[in-house]
Amino acid sequence: MAKTKLELYVHIPFCVKKCAYCDFLSAPADAQERTLYIEALTREIRSRKSDYETYQVSTVFLGGGTPSVLETDDIGDIFRALLDSFDIAKDAEITMEVNPGTVTEEKAAAWKKYGVNRLSIGLQSVNDDELKMLGRIHTYKEFLRTWKIVRRAGFENVNIDLISAIPGQTLRSWERTLRTVANLKPEHISAYSLIVEAGTPFYEQYRENAEERGEGSRKHGSTLSSGQDYLPPLPDEDTEREIYKTTEKILAEYGYHRYEISNYAKAGYECRHNLGYWERKEYLGLGLGASSLISECRFHNTNDMEKYLGCYGGAAGDMQSCSQMQSGTTDIREDVECLTVEDRMEEFMFLGLRKMEGISMAEFRAAFGKDIRDVYGEQLRKLSGQGLIEVSDERIRLTERGIDISNYVFSEFLF
Repeated sequence: MAKTKLELYVHIPFCVKKCAYCDFLSAPADAQERTLYIEALTREIRSRKSDYETYQVSTVFLGGGTPSVLETDDIGDIFRALLDSFDIAKDAEITMEVNPGTVTEEKAAAWKKYGVNRLSIGLQSVNDDELKMLGRIHTYKEFLRTWKIVRRAGFENVNIDLISAIPGQTLRSWERTLRTVANLKPEHISAYSLIVEAGTPFYEQYRENAEERGEGSRKHGSTLSSGQDYLPPLPDEDTEREIYKTTEKILAEYGYHRYEISNYAKAGYECRHNLGYWERKEYLGLGLGASSLISECRFHNTNDMEKYLGCYGGAAGDMQSCSQMQSGTTDIREDVECLTVEDRMEEFMFLGLRKMEGISMAEFRAAFGKDIRDVYGEQLRKLSGQGLIEVSDERIRLTERGIDISNYVFSEFLF
């Protein structure tokens, strides 16, 4: 009997320094806190073994935070726990996020030994002034040092993360970043537009205009809270739109095809793990705050480090109290939501439409036993008439105009 496919996400909530735009669950930590967390994380991993014996893991993603800040022994402990607890397919895609300034020859060689076969490097920009503005710990020169290390270590599937619409960024500076990175010939490039999230230093610095617009300002600069520096204005909406359109055009020149709104790959190097999210495959999150989709229920682990360590930390004998927590009212799994058919239909639409190939009407019928036009006929006619989607060959996909206002398109499929 074939096993059910499962994706694993492992969260490492540590970084060297919090970036000014980052709203992820991560923070700097000392060696003792990291050690306690790794001990707790490996216990959580092992505690899941009996629940997932009928699954085979197709992808593993170590994200953060910055997993590469960990010592090689810590990464080794995590992978030993994973291999002992899960049936990981021989051809599994195993990705680890790394940041320049935290990578050494020794670490890269160890990652290869542990089975990591894909890296995602957080560069963001080749412009040192832009990197400083974002609060990154590295320069472009330091990134190049990291790039050479991972290539020499034999990594042949590498993603580079980039961020556009940085304060003061121009179309010309973004083009320079794109072409410089594309000339390095990574297998994958993720190009995200900066979003000014509430609770970040950027949000505090742009608060007045963020409140006016419900998001970060595209008009005005801001003085940092320290009063020592000044942030230039964010690119205006016309510039941001040009940046967006230029990205696909330039990367196509270098042989990258856009397969998702913000992701570009050489043929055969699409990120299998992220495709699983957009295709609603089951995934299990391990570690602080990690999210899961299992048996059509969504949930996440607690974001409270003290609570997490209280469950999985300490001596092995503490696992009994942890087990009681898991089944009782103090379960570290929070916000458990078992999805209705309508919820699943909504997700099928707004997640699937992120892919450039769009969604399949046949897959909708197979999943829900209904023709998509019987459920969303009015929305399909409306959006098609507005030139935001195209319907052909049993598929529905966003048009270029639809990509520009994709959030509006997605909202139309909410019941």
